[in-house]
Amino acid sequence: MNVAVLGGGVSGLAVAHRLWELGREKGTAPEVALYEESGRFGGILETERRDGFLLESGPDSFLSEKTSVLSLAGRIGLESELLETKSAFRRSFVLRAGALIPLPAGFQLIAPSRVIPFLASPLFSPAGKLRMLSERWIPPRREPQDESVASFIRRRFGREALERAGQPLVAGIYTGDPEELSAEAALGRFRRLEREEGGVLRGLARRPAEGAGPRYGLFLSFREGMQTLTDRLASRLPEGWLRPRCGARRVSFDGSRRRWRIEFSDGTVREADALVSTLPAPRAARLLAESAPSLARRLSEIPHESVASLHLAWPSASVRHRLDAFGFVVPRTERSPLTACSFPARKFEGRAPSEGALFRAFVGGAFGHEAYGMDDRDLIRAVSAELGRVLGIAGEPLFATLRRHPQSMVQYRVGHAGFVAAIDEELRMFPGLLLAGGWRRGVGIPDCVTEAEALAETLYSQQVTKGQIR
Repeated sequence: MNVAVLGGGVSGLAVAHRLWELGREKGTAPEVALYEESGRFGGILETERRDGFLLESGPDSFLSEKTSVLSLAGRIGLESELLETKSAFRRSFVLRAGALIPLPAGFQLIAPSRVIPFLASPLFSPAGKLRMLSERWIPPRREPQDESVASFIRRRFGREALERAGQPLVAGIYTGDPEELSAEAALGRFRRLEREEGGVLRGLARRPAEGAGPRYGLFLSFREGMQTLTDRLASRLPEGWLRPRCGARRVSFDGSRRRWRIEFSDGTVREADALVSTLPAPRAARLLAESAPSLARRLSEIPHESVASLHLAWPSASVRHRLDAFGFVVPRTERSPLTACSFPARKFEGRAPSEGALFRAFVGGAFGHEAYGMDDRDLIRAVSAELGRVLGIAGEPLFATLRRHPQSMVQYRVGHAGFVAAIDEELRMFPGLLLAGGWRRGVGIPDCVTEAEALAETLYSQQVTKGQIR
């Protein structure tokens, strides 16, 4: 079996690595070529050191509750590199009327699981607190139809819960508009608690492990950053499997020979028995436009938002705020250029020298188009000024870096699960074509690894059945 994998990010590397593992376990490995348009493998997992600071271009951690990355780290010898969050700073702030207010202890994304800290919090008004606690007596909606995140939160907890907590916390994950995001995709656990327990607060009381939100102790990283994972995966693949600077331009299917034909931007053409695309949905759509126009149309309809990530560093002495948290989120009602900001050195060891303070600010998403549209210099200046105002920072930063990620954040619109199911149904018409990536069922690194490895196992077993691997 000859397999072509398009996209050298974590999903593509996980597919290729799992195929290699299966071949080693069972005695016969397929021929695999992993094609990546750029000169490096790792995709959004990119880590760099600068003047003693560690900068993450993409995700800075993963959720250990979803065990796929932990399991993979164990198999590839990275257990000793795992890094827990700092216990002393495991909380987050919300920007409210220009001030940073802590989320109440035990607050789980949209729901208060501990009453006394919630009642003592200045984040919500007395009327808002009463409305949120009255969720216990709101009749459940047991119909299976999806609804928006905003609809779910307003229905269960009220408008204030949406505006002051739900919207900024969900935006911190999905960068989306809660009026359009799917509650089933973004708040699936809470929807399940409503259906099965009659309400979210009732469910959290009976099944506390079913909560979701800032479960800070469950987040892990690696001592030298998240790129450690993809670097190790790439280093374990056999010689010749990695094909950098190979950007696919077009794919087609030869039905009579049941082979996939890939044309590359340099004019070369290669064939494969199976084609695995781990590319973002819009790029996959362009490649498949001629050979699978209906499938390509569906892929192109999956919306995405653009985000920018900025790192700014100052001397610690220039920062008046105690920075006694992992960071803060920003409701759209604050009219700030920021959607969120993290304090990397408060989250993990080794992210900044002792005399330095490091900040990672996020701009863009559904409510940040204007800020994202600024030119680089103006955007850095606006973010620096906003951090100075909110955190009491004096002077110019030691340095500032900006990375833009255009159309990178998939938006799970209402009915997304049905949309993906329809794509999977269309895939049945194209033998040997498989699609993976964060646009399907989860944006987190564990979600991507889980799906990629399951896809590799399915592909391997199919080829064994067909007799292409013995």
